[in-house]
Amino acid sequence: MTLKARRRFFMAACLIPGLIMFILFKLYPAMQVFYKSFFLWTGIGDKPKFIGLKNFVDMFHDDVFLLALRNTGFLIVIVPVFTLLIALVNASILTRTKLKEKGIYRTLFFFPSILSFVVIAILWSFIYHPTIGFLNSGMELLGLGDYAMAWLGDSRTVLWALAVTLIWQAAGYYMVIYMAGIDSISPDLYEAAGIDGATPFEQFIHITIPMLWEIIRITIIFSINGVLTISFVIVTIMTAGGPDRHSEVVMTYLYQQAFTNSNFGYAMAIGVFVFVFSVILSLISNKLTERGVS
Repeated sequence: MTLKARRRFFMAACLIPGLIMFILFKLYPAMQVFYKSFFLWTGIGDKPKFIGLKNFVDMFHDDVFLLALRNTGFLIVIVPVFTLLIALVNASILTRTKLKEKGIYRTLFFFPSILSFVVIAILWSFIYHPTIGFLNSGMELLGLGDYAMAWLGDSRTVLWALAVTLIWQAAGYYMVIYMAGIDSISPDLYEAAGIDGATPFEQFIHITIPMLWEIIRITIIFSINGVLTISFVIVTIMTAGGPDRHSEVVMTYLYQQAFTNSNFGYAMAIGVFVFVFSVILSLISNKLTERGVS
């Protein structure tokens, strides 16, 4: 066997096991989800019955699904905007200033990103607790007791409370990404801008953001997809979709249809919708930010 042949054999031996596992555990299940979304299927013993697009038609006549979709849309709009803005500002401050405590702040801001989503959900459930929660106790201490309320039990505040939790969890992670990007910007640019009289805020707007724009574009897509996936754990533990489904999101509704109602065909139709929805959002985000570059 020649050296070239042995090299090809070695590469194939390294790649084929991973390719087989990808097909078995990623590609095949994904194709099954698309296929089974056209069936009426309980997922237990009954033979799946082909019903065409009826699951998708029913989806858009399902008031609970439409409410879950609206709640998901709210989180997709609010969470990435505030998360990335806070991350960008914190990264700029910790990188461009001479704070002595920057190492401490960097650790504190990044710490939530290494916690389990379950731990974060339980932690914030106690913070929002109406009687023993840190938030209401702090407000009473400051003389704002009249505004204390059940943050997770009120339809007016529950989504905002969940959004704050998601922002707190993710801001430190994106901050570290932006800090690495800012470190790669030549200090000469900031020095020249400073000599020309540019303030730190003007340097942030005209140097930091344009130089990080390609990284920001990627993190927008990451953040949107993160909301879709992480919101399932956060909502399930903190509110279970309540009060009266005002915090229901599409992923929790999908799980409920599959494993509570045994309506797997309909659940898979929701899964297909979420997949297509994610791809469309990513393409729109990429197109809009591409326009910003020009």
